[in-house]
Amino acid sequence: MNSRRTFLRELTGAVRDVAVAAQSATNPAASERPPDALAAAQLERYSRQLVLPEWSQAAQRALAEASVLIVGAGALGSPVALYLAGAGAGRLGIVDDDEVELSNLHRQLLHFTPDIGVPKAHSAAAKLGFLNPEVVVEPYQVRLDAASAGGLVEGADLVVDCSDSFETRYAVNAACCAAGIPLVEAGVLGLSGLVMGIRPGASACYRCAFPSPPPSAPSCAQAGILGPAAGVIGSLQALEALKLLTGVGEPLLDAFLQVDLATHAFLRVAVRRRPDCPDCGPAYP
Repeated sequence: MNSRRTFLRELTGAVRDVAVAAQSATNPAASERPPDALAAAQLERYSRQLVLPEWSQAAQRALAEASVLIVGAGALGSPVALYLAGAGAGRLGIVDDDEVELSNLHRQLLHFTPDIGVPKAHSAAAKLGFLNPEVVVEPYQVRLDAASAGGLVEGADLVVDCSDSFETRYAVNAACCAAGIPLVEAGVLGLSGLVMGIRPGASACYRCAFPSPPPSAPSCAQAGILGPAAGVIGSLQALEALKLLTGVGEPLLDAFLQVDLATHAFLRVAVRRRPDCPDCGPAYP
């Protein structure tokens, strides 16, 4: 797993080197710039977060070296991917086997009307490339399930689960626990949602907090959802991802945040690891 992470970091650097070489070939003046010219451009791009007392160039470098897998390019995945790409994550893998539909567009802001019928993973990758060409974006038009989860999460420094099914959430949680990969979970429906950070072996996992799915859970098509509600929950999810990747701020561990956006009520619910948890209990003492 560590060797694959190293490979992905080297790949990210190689892609950037190719981009710089291509720019020099098309613009000879670019090759005459001082060696720190690209760094200066990065300082300008990320200046508003670099001036934060909590942030630093070390945090920015850590983010630039990180490989993040985003499961789902929909209502939650859109703000997560946009904010991580904008902040300067080194590599983003986008997993989604669906195609863009007209009913997605009010809340899935990575996709536009001309994208209807286009695979979401590829539609998302195209937008993210325009937002920040420094980020390596890899679309995976596949379905993540119990059989494929282990291979998909391998090599990631962090997984952000933006899926909309409990089956997928439990598959992602089990795979991340088995591989020791930090995870940010979330869900949203109607005007409410929740967010949870997970560090396998150190904090409660998703199954510790929710041992089994609810007996019946309506879908967005049945219960409805407002786009800004998904935007708020996805933004919180992206924030937790940045905390876990850089060490800046206090991540939401051993707890989940329940959000009621109809009343703007935020409730932090503490949870503990369960020794009998089938996902993280056997793997970690």
